[in-house]
Amino acid sequence: MLRSTEPDIIKTYLKDASNLAGGFAREIVFPENEDEVIQIMDEARRTNTPVTIAGNGTGVVGGRIPFGGVVLSTEKLGKLRNIQQTDQGSGYAITGPALTLKELQEAVSAKGLLYPPDPTEQNAFIGASVSTNASGARTFKYGATRRWVRRLKVVLSTGDILELRRGEYIADKENRLCLHGTRNIFELKLPHYRLPEGKHSAGYYVTPSMSALDLFIGSEGTLGVITEIEVELIPQPRKYFSGIVFFDCEENAWQLAHHARNISLINRASHVKGHIDASALEYFDSHAIEILRAAYPHIPQQACSAIFFEQEIIGNYENNLTEQWYQICQKHQVLIEESWFSKSSKEHTEFRTFRHAIPVLVNRILRQYSQTKIGTDFTVPQEHYFDLLNLYRQTLRNSGLRYCIFGHIADNHLHANILPHNNEEAEKGWQLYCAIARQIIAWGGSISAEHGVGKIRNDYLIEMYGQSGLKEMAIIKKTLDPCNIMGRGNIIPEEYLIE
Repeated sequence: MLRSTEPDIIKTYLKDASNLAGGFAREIVFPENEDEVIQIMDEARRTNTPVTIAGNGTGVVGGRIPFGGVVLSTEKLGKLRNIQQTDQGSGYAITGPALTLKELQEAVSAKGLLYPPDPTEQNAFIGASVSTNASGARTFKYGATRRWVRRLKVVLSTGDILELRRGEYIADKENRLCLHGTRNIFELKLPHYRLPEGKHSAGYYVTPSMSALDLFIGSEGTLGVITEIEVELIPQPRKYFSGIVFFDCEENAWQLAHHARNISLINRASHVKGHIDASALEYFDSHAIEILRAAYPHIPQQACSAIFFEQEIIGNYENNLTEQWYQICQKHQVLIEESWFSKSSKEHTEFRTFRHAIPVLVNRILRQYSQTKIGTDFTVPQEHYFDLLNLYRQTLRNSGLRYCIFGHIADNHLHANILPHNNEEAEKGWQLYCAIARQIIAWGGSISAEHGVGKIRNDYLIEMYGQSGLKEMAIIKKTLDPCNIMGRGNIIPEEYLIE
């Protein structure tokens, strides 16, 4: 097993896309198999040494940044192990945690398959995406990572190996789970809090009759080290029709997204073929458009907002579907002549690259000013769709701060990114973030839809679940990690773990 205490090596693991500063560690370890992970856990438990799990550094909530102890890098814990195709055309893949999402998609695509979750950051390790229940543009149709995980292998800090398959280890009527590890048996009492509606990745997952597997999806390295993942695959869609459509009025973009969302859900529920069923609907406000102009100068000058849509083409319905999308665009006053519509798979890929360019450009601006990311990951119930849009625009427009808004509008989930130039502006930005978070919670929404809580957002988790909810989460963590060495500072504030 490789290990290092070299400062120059360690410092590369003291950062992620959050720009959270101040991290430190005494050692970085690189296990290459499950046995070496168990060895590290046994050493850490004996010496009461904190262990922070590190993926590929793409997280935005400071989850992999250590504040003491050792960093366990997953980068040598294996990549793709098997892709299996079934007679029905679907299939599954088995992989270690260090496979990037891009590598996974390329491998399964070569076999005519698709891994439906679509997190924006394609360089993220799949282990990290499971640890945060990551989602993305296609979540509107296919759901988040959780829906597609069939099996996990997890090493606990006790040295136990858990093999968790969906449908096994089911919570009973009193919300209890009993897990059989290779060394110990763990009896868990699940929390009583109710999860928010819609996309959600904040705290431990709880729902009646849940599989134990789901407790570990979204647990952000606080319960164990994921060493093997099995995910479900579907047949690759034959073709897509997509567009980046521009507006000279933001409200028109809001209305088109609302209309396309509702009609897609109706058609999907009734299994109607040949009608609009968007797999993705993504929004860009005027400030996001201005940032994108640096990389895409051919964006129309009069454009002040945009929607990216993606529609799968099934059967011989291409002309019919194309006409329906043109009609909905005309209804909501799209700048048709200036908008972009895909005529080939190459153009569709270019449009998806356009969508994924904005967070990269935002992170570049933050690095330029050495600022920590202040980006919302909030989602709200459908009845507060327009409330959310107006809240962001009104709050930020009057702030005097630079910002942009983009994201998964069909899921009522937008990323409002505040881009401070200095620490004074950053302090003001966090005050605005806090005020918005409280309103989101009041509306029954989630303070994290896809990126997790990490070390940056756990104060808001207390407001969402209350102290009782945090205490119930802490009991679960202390049962599975009795020495409290895993992922310290992530999700649950320290004071709830030392009581």
